[in-house]
Amino acid sequence: MEVTTSSLSLPWKTRMAISMAGFVTDLTRRPNGTVNRRLLNALNIKTPPYPDPVLGFKSYDVTVDRTRNLWFRVYLPITQDSEPAHLPVIFFFHGGGFVYLSADSRSYDAVCRRFCTKIPAVMVSVNYRLAPEYRHPAQYNDGFDAMKYIDENNKKEKILPDYADMSCCFLIGDSAGGNIAHHVAVRAAGHSFEHLKVIGLVAIQPFFGGEERTESEKRLVRAPIVNISRTDWMWKAILPDSDRDHEAINVSGPKAVNISALPDFPATLVVVGGFDILQDWQRRYYEWLKRHNKEAVILEYPTMVHAFYVFPELREAGYLIGEIRQFVHDHMSKTAKGIPYVSM
Repeated sequence: MEVTTSSLSLPWKTRMAISMAGFVTDLTRRPNGTVNRRLLNALNIKTPPYPDPVLGFKSYDVTVDRTRNLWFRVYLPITQDSEPAHLPVIFFFHGGGFVYLSADSRSYDAVCRRFCTKIPAVMVSVNYRLAPEYRHPAQYNDGFDAMKYIDENNKKEKILPDYADMSCCFLIGDSAGGNIAHHVAVRAAGHSFEHLKVIGLVAIQPFFGGEERTESEKRLVRAPIVNISRTDWMWKAILPDSDRDHEAINVSGPKAVNISALPDFPATLVVVGGFDILQDWQRRYYEWLKRHNKEAVILEYPTMVHAFYVFPELREAGYLIGEIRQFVHDHMSKTAKGIPYVSM
């Protein structure tokens, strides 16, 4: 099925942005599995942190490990009223096929600002290392190490404000970030944190795959943003010596982690788009969670392409933030503290 931006019902602004993203992706990836990182860095428009309140939030960067450029950006919602009693902490992992973009990329900075102010929540956006310069499992290590850094150092270094409720943490990621969020959730479920507790996972159109060509991959061969040639290249970039049934890729396949042995694996919201070639893998993930008796909900947007929620002009992007807000609020209310969540 030939699906292009012009054949979809999208605003011209969105179509232009999607076309440009595809152009940059194809321009900078090389047949030998490397990328033109210098050009990518030049094209990656970045946003600085805003330590002074602006538009209902403020943000600042925290370095975890300079040697591997591991850092995260914290976003705090700001109101005219007194500080809230407690807010959830959301660890966010950006998309980009494990190869592109960063925590301070303009598009993802804007996403985190919206989450911060509209949920509201304390956001921690992790800047993880990128492939192909850094292969699997560098991205998972970075995500998990950022969590451990806050758990071990927050009390003495005051990384997060007192109203950041460490017992109500969520992991959110889109595309490759959704893949990272899942694998970090697996690690977190098997780790004894001193203060931090993960109670929810939101996988927004997560980047999963496998050796098999699914029906949606065959039907949407040239879908916008994510297509077969790009995904094949990206999997080789992060795992060049493995087949696509590796547990990092086919998370619900024959080599998958046994999450039945992880009673603390968090409640999960899976987001699917109808014009995303990855949708069959995402549905399998949801079904796999249910088979293992994990709490899971699937949310489908039949007319949406991959990464649709990054574009604020789409009404579905606003709907999704509302659904995530409700998911967070519901699971905040179920925590052991029994403290009802009160929005700002």
